[in-house]
Formats: sequence, C-alpha cells, structure tokens
Amino acid sequence: MSTGVGVSSCCLSGKVKEGKPAGTVKTIGGLETYVAEPEDGSTRKSIVLLVDIFGWTFPNVRLLADSYAASGFTAYIPDVHEGDSLPIEFLQDVEPPLPTRESMTVLQKTASTAKVGTTLGPWLISHREAVSKPIIDGFIRQVRLIPGTDKVGVVGFCWGGRYAILAAGEKDPGLAVDAAVACHPSLVAIPADFEGVRAPLSLALGDKDSLLGEKEVGQIRELMEKKKRGEQGEKVESEVRIYEDQVHGFALRGDWSSEKDKKAMDDAEKQGIEWFKKYLG
Repeated sequence: MSTGVGVSSCCLSGKVKEGKPAGTVKTIGGLETYVAEPEDGSTRKSIVLLVDIFGWTFPNVRLLADSYAASGFTAYIPDVHEGDSLPIEFLQDVEPPLPTRESMTVLQKTASTAKVGTTLGPWLISHREAVSKPIIDGFIRQVRLIPGTDKVGVVGFCWGGRYAILAAGEKDPGLAVDAAVACHPSLVAIPADFEGVRAPLSLALGDKDSLLGEKEVGQIRELMEKKKRGEQGEKVESEVRIYEDQVHGFALRGDWSSEKDKKAMDDAEKQGIEWFKKYLG
C-alpha cells in the first residue's frame, strides 16, 4: 500500500532572499518562463526548475536558476501554476522558523493548521496531478525540442519535488529526463512514486521535516538502495542526503541569517549542481 505524505504549514513558511535575478522572461510551450542562460548561451545541458506553491516569480527560485546558469546550465522556471501560485506574503505570517515553531502552544499550532487547511485545500484541488502533470510534461517535451538541447535535468521543491520524482520515472523519450533532484518533496506516495524511477535521482531532505519523518525517509532509502543494486531490474543511481535541524522548504526558503541554515541551503544547491554535472555532462 502506498503511503501518501501530504502538506502542512511548513509548506508556507520560510524567508525571501535578497538579490536581483539576472535572467529574462520568455514564453515557451505556452507558459511564461524565467530563463537563466550560461555565459556561452549553450542549451546543451538544460535544467527545468519545478516550483513550490509560491511559483515562478518567487525571488529565491529565480536566484537559484541564476546559480545553475553560472555553473554552465540553461535553467528554465515555467509558470506551471498558470498565474495561480500562492502569494509570497504567506511566508511571513503562517509558520515561523524552527526555534519559534518548537515553542508554540497547542492553540497556536491548531490555528496554524486551520489556516493551512483553508489556504492549501482549495489550491491543491485546482492543481491536482491530473491538471498539473500534463502541463509539466508538455513543458519538458518543449524544452527537448529547443535547438541545441542534448541533456535535460529537472529539480523540484516541495510541491514540485514530487513532479521531479515522477519525471525521473517517465518512459516516453520525449518526456523523460536524464537526471533529477528533489528537495523536500511533498504529497509523495511511498512506495508508488519511487518504484518507477529510472533516471539518476538525488534527494535533499531535512531531519525536522514534518512531512517526511524518520519512518518515511527509511522507506525511501530502502527503495532507492534496491534500485541501486538492480533488484527491480536496471540499476538506477541515487543519493539521499539528510540535513540536520532543517525543516520542510529549507533548500529554497531557509533563514540565511542563521549560519547553519545558510550552510544547508548552500550545500543543497551544491548537491544539485554536482549531481547534474555528473549525469548531464
């Protein structure tokens, strides 16, 4: 039986990073898309960033795309929510950083959970898999058709993390990716979403993630180890990295004023870049 791992107020917490994105906005496959290009303009190695619930205009994800471009990749952030991402203001007023969260009263936590239900529930229905996966599939197919494109990777965060895992399991050559990275994915079904993985998959998870506890992480580790050994057919490379004292969303929305949190964000960024250098090179 598959275990469905949902969403919580952690999905709505975090910080907005300072900095000015340097990319451009284009329309690709009918979707508005942020594009960050490497210095040589090559599309040979391309990365599709699948966003969390805050969408493609969120400064943090655009600055991350710029970092991928600086490392030699063309990075695309499509508006897969088609103009219906949740407002960034929720970052400031739903769930506080970990130290504050741990000191919250039961009443405060109950109020937070209630707000999550009224905010996320309707949004998740509107952006369920039957709606969102065809949009994401169509964009990946379009990227593969861009002149000069050879290898395509996908990296997803929270809501988008699950779709990165699903992309790693695609059999259709027009939709398949050459490598995938998923940072603190939400809404994953265990084992179902991982059993079909065919492309190299790297996972960045926080040990204080309220959506993926020790039990779920253990199940994922076991599944991916079996794939590495080829127990379910062809061998599939993978890695599962756990970040100490990091909550859901840390790789994209951590508190950079905290030395430990900033290091975790930086290390997760390096994890993704090194994975793609290895498997898209």
